[in-house]
Amino acid sequence: MSRFLAEPPHHHGTPATTAVVLVNLGTPDAPTAPALKRYLKEFLSDPRVVEIPKPLWWLILNGIILNLRPKKSAAKYATVWMPEGSPLRVHTERQAKLLKGLLGQRGHQLTVTWAMRYGSPSIPDVLAHLKAQGASRILIVPMYPQYAASTTATVGDACSAWLLRTRNQPEMRFVRNFHDQDGYLAALEKSVRRHWQVIGALGDNDRLLISFHGLPKRSLDLGDPYFCECQKTGRLLAERLNLKPEQFQICFQSRFGKAEWLQPYTAPTLHQWGTQGIRRVDVLCPGFVADCLETLEEIAQEGRDDFLEAGGKEYHYIPALNEDDAWIKALADLAEQHLAGWPTRTAVDPQALETSAGQAIKLGARA
Repeated sequence: MSRFLAEPPHHHGTPATTAVVLVNLGTPDAPTAPALKRYLKEFLSDPRVVEIPKPLWWLILNGIILNLRPKKSAAKYATVWMPEGSPLRVHTERQAKLLKGLLGQRGHQLTVTWAMRYGSPSIPDVLAHLKAQGASRILIVPMYPQYAASTTATVGDACSAWLLRTRNQPEMRFVRNFHDQDGYLAALEKSVRRHWQVIGALGDNDRLLISFHGLPKRSLDLGDPYFCECQKTGRLLAERLNLKPEQFQICFQSRFGKAEWLQPYTAPTLHQWGTQGIRRVDVLCPGFVADCLETLEEIAQEGRDDFLEAGGKEYHYIPALNEDDAWIKALADLAEQHLAGWPTRTAVDPQALETSAGQAIKLGARA
């Protein structure tokens, strides 16, 4: 058995093409326990996601987690599942289509598609399909604004593993992060201000909670930049919104297990604010550019319950950027920045250009 994948048929004279691949975390195929078990097994088996000695973690994962968590997670997914499928899948697919359209309007001729790091369509399947179509230049865009080894780096791992098995490798580039990109921050600002135009600006007894996905604190101690990049995103956004320090708080959600994670935690903060008499909370999750279980169920539903049950009066979740025009523009700007130097512009026939120029001169003479 060959260590390399079979190469697609080659036809001399076939032009090489360029592709952009948006990569998000992943999603089960259905809101069912069997589908969640498959998804969680792949996700939680990644050593970058869970940095526990493999033999010990194998026992915990297969003996406890995969027997208890799939059913509970499936019930949560069922509350946010869309007619077209998982919210993360639906929004990521729409973003890819809109990005392709906008880049096409800007004169780029390339393929834009999407993949999931865990689940389907998988990164190896998407890359193999692009290669079979003639793509020799591929830009990978992990849809994580803030870099983390457990998210962004795993995308590089999957692409590298595929390259190791590929005889005729395409040229590849990777976007590392965009936590402080002007377009991304402008899209977040626009989204918050649009919300305030409908609900009203924050009062003296109201707060904006900027919630990011959590990671074990050990990741920061080991040199992961995620915490710092989250802090910078939150600070820059608050400055754009002209918020005073007491009007907002950066927090971290989705804590799992008993180890210490990045703090302050989102759920306890919401509970504390409710007991302290904070009237209204607006919540934004800048680390998610597409709505998913962690935003729609954990923040929009569980977070609301935590705050209101503790005594809060008004709670609003501000949706992720999803298909927002300003975000798609920022995404196109980001792609163009990293595509620089690659031939992506639509080819122009010199003879046709000369003919058009001649016609323009004649029309000018007549005028």
